[in-house]
Amino acid sequence: MEKIKMTTPLVEMDGDEMTRIIWQMIKDELLLPFVDLKTEYYDLGLPERERTKDKVTFDAAYANQKYGVSVKCATITPNKQRVEEYNLSEMWKSPNGTIRAILDGTVFRAPILIDSVKPAVRNWKKPITIARHAYGDVYKATEYRCEEKGKAYLSFVDENGEEKFREQIYDFECAGVLQGQYNKDSSIRSFAHSCFKYAINTKQDLWFSTKDTISKKYDQTFKLIFQEIYDECYKEEFEKLGITYFYTLIDDAVARVIRSEGGYIWACKNYDGDVMSDMVSTAFGSLAMMTSVLVSPDGKFEYEAAHGTVTRHYYRYLKGEDTSTNPMATIFAWSGALKKRGELDSLDSLVDFATKLEEACIETLNDGIMTKDLVGLVEAGTKAKAVNTITFIKEIRARLEKKLA
Repeated sequence: MEKIKMTTPLVEMDGDEMTRIIWQMIKDELLLPFVDLKTEYYDLGLPERERTKDKVTFDAAYANQKYGVSVKCATITPNKQRVEEYNLSEMWKSPNGTIRAILDGTVFRAPILIDSVKPAVRNWKKPITIARHAYGDVYKATEYRCEEKGKAYLSFVDENGEEKFREQIYDFECAGVLQGQYNKDSSIRSFAHSCFKYAINTKQDLWFSTKDTISKKYDQTFKLIFQEIYDECYKEEFEKLGITYFYTLIDDAVARVIRSEGGYIWACKNYDGDVMSDMVSTAFGSLAMMTSVLVSPDGKFEYEAAHGTVTRHYYRYLKGEDTSTNPMATIFAWSGALKKRGELDSLDSLVDFATKLEEACIETLNDGIMTKDLVGLVEAGTKAKAVNTITFIKEIRARLEKKLA
């Protein structure tokens, strides 16, 4: 068949370790034979970030702003051990954090469902999408460890040098620890707009939860801004579509989520979203089956897998050992990006290809051919065969070719 032509490039962000190996497998087997792939390539692997002093990460994010759609491989956020392992000049920041900050985006994560793997929460029948506010909170907090008695204060000094607020946090009678975190109205507003727009685009109800009964200034600011933006900008459209916006406390939301059948977007602050996305993905089956897309308020998209670089499998791969690493979330990152690129460019053939690629993946799994991580999760009585990564990808290709014929 003639390859599908692309008109506008995707921004391609390569990554690290096992996911980098799988990235190339996916391109070679599932993309390049069928699509005249047009990408602006950035290597976000740790050696290149070190070589460019992390400039490549910023360049990739600005390219995403320019072209509107990107696809990203999993990358290492170095700790002390990684600094030594890769001989880094410094502990480079998370590429995801840098890209989120530049795009001012919200992360939406949703599970990939298959017939043979049922959620641990038996009444969940539809995907639950976690919308995570990827700014501020504990991730940008200032911390201090005090080793002696003393008083800790929270203060605010305006731009003219006048102290407008000062309040004692605690009078320490022994050693302890302090943490100060922040957020901005502008970022919270961007978060709210992204959530409401995504709910409208996907025609799903939107839930939002904080703990405003305890955090009467910080969390309440989130609650009030969401309500204001909903009432002023989105209420009418939500009602037309028959979808709802619902606010509740985070602990009540957890109870409601467990009792629900799914099928909605659950918006959370940064830390809540970090924790709840892993809880939801594990309860649905596997983090390797969790899609992730970063959406900016002005309509820029970055697709990636929700999981990391699968270090343990990479070390085995370097020894020449066979690995059975699940590539599903990475394949869906590519299909999601290609689908969005096709939609924005009115390229129906590209949208159709991406849709058929996802269908071929699901069919392969429903036929009982899967990587080892999923075999132990399948329902009793279901026949499942564990294969290595390249065999799994080739099985997907065989089904994709039939669909495209």
